[in-house]
This record gives sequence, C-alpha cells and structure tokens, in this order.
Amino acid sequence: MRVFDLTIFAFSSFLFTGCTELTMLRERVEIQDREIKRLQKENTDFQSAYYKISGDRTADMTGLQERVDALTRELEATRNLRSDKEKQLAENLRKQSLTTDATREEDVVRLFDRAMAPGAGFEPPDLVVSNAGNNQRIDFRELSAQQFEDFWRVGCFGGFLVGREAARRLVPLGRGTVIFTGASASLRGKPGFAHFSAAKAGLRMIAQSMAREYGPLGVHVAHVVVDGGIDGDRLRSRGAAGIRDRGEDGLLGIDAIAENYWHIHGQPRSAWTQEIDLRPFKETF
Repeated sequence: MRVFDLTIFAFSSFLFTGCTELTMLRERVEIQDREIKRLQKENTDFQSAYYKISGDRTADMTGLQERVDALTRELEATRNLRSDKEKQLAENLRKQSLTTDATREEDVVRLFDRAMAPGAGFEPPDLVVSNAGNNQRIDFRELSAQQFEDFWRVGCFGGFLVGREAARRLVPLGRGTVIFTGASASLRGKPGFAHFSAAKAGLRMIAQSMAREYGPLGVHVAHVVVDGGIDGDRLRSRGAAGIRDRGEDGLLGIDAIAENYWHIHGQPRSAWTQEIDLRPFKETF
C-alpha cells in the first residue's frame, strides 16, 4: 500500500483565531524590541549630551530607565504568551490531523468533506496546502512506465485532486488560499529526474491555471518552489554527515518555510503572490 503526504490545514474558528493571535503577538514583540532599543539609545544619547554640558556624571535617568524596565518586562510576558499559544495551537492541529492517500480520488473527496463540515464550534478551512511529493534519481533508460506513472500520480495527479476539491468548496465562499509545493524540477529537467520534473512541471501549470481562473473569484492560488534539502526527519534519518557538510543554515528550515506559507495566506488581495522560490542562502541555482 502506498501512503503519501498531504497537508491540509482545516482551521477551526479556535485554531484560526490562535494563528491570528500568534501573528499579532509576533508583531508586538518586534515593536517592543524596537521601542526598547530606541529608549536605550535615547538614554545613552541623553547622558552623553548631559555630560558634555554639565560635566556631571550623576544625571538622574530614573524615569527613562523605568520605562525601559517596564517595556522589557512586557516584552518577556508577550514572548511567554506567544510560546504558550504556539504550543496550544500545535496540540490542536495534531488533534485535527488525518492521513490521506493524495492519489486516491475517493480519499481526497472524503478528506475535504470532513474538513468542510468539521462539527460544532469549528469552521471550514481558509488554507489548503498540498505538499505530496517523492523524489528519486533514476536513469532514464531504466525508468519503467509504472515508475513514471507513480511519480506523476503523486507529484501531479494528487495536486489536481486537491486543487479541484479545494476549488469546489472555496470558490462558492469567495475566499481562501490554496498553496502547492513545487521544486526546482518544476522549472527545469535534470539528468536522472525526467519523471520527477514532468510531474512537478505539470503541478506548476495546474497552479497557474487555477490562479488565473479563481483569483478573480476571491481564491488565492500560489506555487512555492522549494529548492534545496529540507532540515527535517526524512533527511536526518539518512545520516548526519550530509547535513554537517551543508553547514549552518545550509538546509531549508521547516519553520522558515512555514513562515513564508503563512505570509502568502495573509497577503492582501491588492498584492497577491502567485509564485515564490525558497532556498538556503548558499544553494546554487
């Protein structure tokens, strides 16, 4: 039995609120960080100017320092709250996870039926992410018809099923985001990867066609080219030597990828992204 990865974020009202709160908390942390730095600089500049004028190095900076201390305490509280919210959100997402074979039409339909009718206290999804994928180098002369079809079914046909079911359900609502995960193979074919490139290029065309058809109807469709190794369990299970060879930040961080996906989902419709590419800073392209 073949089981493939499909990630579909079916946010309940609670989960979506949690994600929104995390975004707001992150913004508060950034604002407070900037304010503390500004006050600290103001403190230093004031003392420097005071010393030059009076020669008195006992200037009373109590009021300004109290503001810095208060902001620092508030910043720490915000960070703690953000950490708690992240843990709570992760636990609720774990409880909502379902395993689906993205190449089986009936499985994908059943998954969307479940996600769009999640029960009391829950709402239909706002964000669907299709990241089913497989990759293997195979000499073109040795590539069997079955292998080619298997890679196509995972990399392209599965995306079609997810995209179609997402469109059927989100278009009537006039909202939502659908993101497809691609690879550098979406853009070019390399020796030994004809089967993978054919599938990923097809998925990219599905994303473009959907974006042009359903963008005007309120559904944001995007394609993300993930170019490089991902610092996750799959790669790490193959041994640490290759990871060490990449060096610091030589692999794509999972959290960093998620941040970009979440950013796409939150974009105002006056400036939507259709495609972006993500890679480590030292990855050649």
